[in-house]
Amino acid sequence: MNVRAIHCQDQARHQHSYPISSTGAAPRRLLRVKSVSVGHAIESDGSLRSQAKEKAQQGDYESAIAILTTLIERNPMSAAQYNNRGLIYFQSGQKEKAIADYNRALELDPYLDSAYNNRANYYASVGQMAEAIADYEMTLDLNPGNVRAWINQGITFRDLGLYDLALENFDLVMGLGQLEGNIYAERGRTYELRGDWNCAIADYQKALALLPRSGAAGRLRLVVETWMIQLLKPAIA
Repeated sequence: MNVRAIHCQDQARHQHSYPISSTGAAPRRLLRVKSVSVGHAIESDGSLRSQAKEKAQQGDYESAIAILTTLIERNPMSAAQYNNRGLIYFQSGQKEKAIADYNRALELDPYLDSAYNNRANYYASVGQMAEAIADYEMTLDLNPGNVRAWINQGITFRDLGLYDLALENFDLVMGLGQLEGNIYAERGRTYELRGDWNCAIADYQKALALLPRSGAAGRLRLVVETWMIQLLKPAIA
């Protein structure tokens, strides 16, 4: 039962007992009721977002997508929710649904930098490197502090063999003080592919000192350990 229905029923029961005064007490009381109602709605949406994030972290993408779809049905003009659902679609391998959601998010909010970053990741994953770099550039134009976009664009430059441009990205973002373990890992890989093995080893060691052993960063740590072993194998042999 919504607040308006409750208020109307209450008015019907008590309209003869409690006349409305000229001081505006009734409107003020109604404002308080509306405020409480809106507060509960926001809290409920926040709870659903937390549940979706938890499900995604557990690998239960189907449930996460269902929850985010509910949020979109509640607010079909929410660019952020389309972007979030697109990310889960992408993580679950449903790339066409992911790009559709990213495009919808950007139709609703052309200034949502995280949606450009996510769409760029999609483009990179399907080999559309020029489109990926353009979207990373848009992300950074909108939000120069988006560390993940700097890293992702650097990886894309590296995949194209543009090692100097990749290193410029990693050097620039290092000063922001975020995701330093990730940056050392990706810069180390770039040094290795460019043939600067000593610089690569130094960055790998710094990455391993910073990266935790669990979560997404933990998975990157395992990758760095593999890179390090492969790089040192000739010396060990």
